[in-house]
Amino acid sequence: MRDYLEFEKPIREIEEKIEKLSAAGSGKSSAQDDIRKLRTKLAQTEHELYQSLTPWQRTQLARHPQRPSTLDYIHELTRGFLEFHGDRAFADDRAIVGGFARFNDRTVMIIGHQKGKTLKERMQRNFGMPNPEGYRKALRLMKMAEKFNRPIVTFIDTPGAYPGIGAEERGQAEAIARNLLVMSRLTVPIISVVIGEGGSGGALALGVSDRVLMLEHAVYSVISPEGCAAILWDDPAKVPDAASSLKMTAKDLLELGVIDEIIPEPLGGAHRDPKAVSDRVAKALTNHLFSLMDLPPDRLLAERDRKYRAIGAVEGLAALG
Repeated sequence: MRDYLEFEKPIREIEEKIEKLSAAGSGKSSAQDDIRKLRTKLAQTEHELYQSLTPWQRTQLARHPQRPSTLDYIHELTRGFLEFHGDRAFADDRAIVGGFARFNDRTVMIIGHQKGKTLKERMQRNFGMPNPEGYRKALRLMKMAEKFNRPIVTFIDTPGAYPGIGAEERGQAEAIARNLLVMSRLTVPIISVVIGEGGSGGALALGVSDRVLMLEHAVYSVISPEGCAAILWDDPAKVPDAASSLKMTAKDLLELGVIDEIIPEPLGGAHRDPKAVSDRVAKALTNHLFSLMDLPPDRLLAERDRKYRAIGAVEGLAALG
């Protein structure tokens, strides 16, 4: 059964009318004509709605409960996935999954956030919000990939790192900071794909990469729109305004140079056709891996360093001073 978002109400109403007419089983030509007209109206409504989405509506799509997850992409894109568990210090954080797999007959290390689908799974995965041991597990796997000279692919989909007291006591900030430091110096290619939400340092801890790709309706920002609205205005009604101000959509981030490519989604979002999205992700990963694999480590590091130093740089400040 399809889950409709609030702004998809016009689509739901038309589809419900089509279902009622179809269920009636009437062979009358008038009923068939009505169904054809409704299908035409549905196609037009969908096109108009999804071509003019606001940043807040894109955020809702990025959070859609049926949106493909890291494990969905692993299942579709790879074979022989061997999942590793634990950080060798405290516990196994199920909000982070990772391991070696074969992609295009090449062994890669895949690491990503996992939210879960059902309520039970989401609770087990802590709704995709990692604890410090999750980031330490990811770090262990990244170092393993470097040891065996294997490229790293990360899938980003988290509202943010878990902000609980226990997480802070076990060094949440330090775990994230260490991942940023180590990822910046790894001598193997790293490609990140933002598949849903990319929230704050919880996302960035898997995102210091040579190439950052982003699905069309994914979002990537320093804070959630709800958090931003609470801090700046203390008003939940300002959440859509916050989403617009944060410049968190794929289009905005490509223009700002934060990401390198937008991967198109089917009309209505990735959950409407997961296979098509997986094929597009596979094509993008193949292209970028091909361009990165032949780079010597010193050049790889130099280009990665240049990439991140350029983000947020403003030209002409010296002249203004």
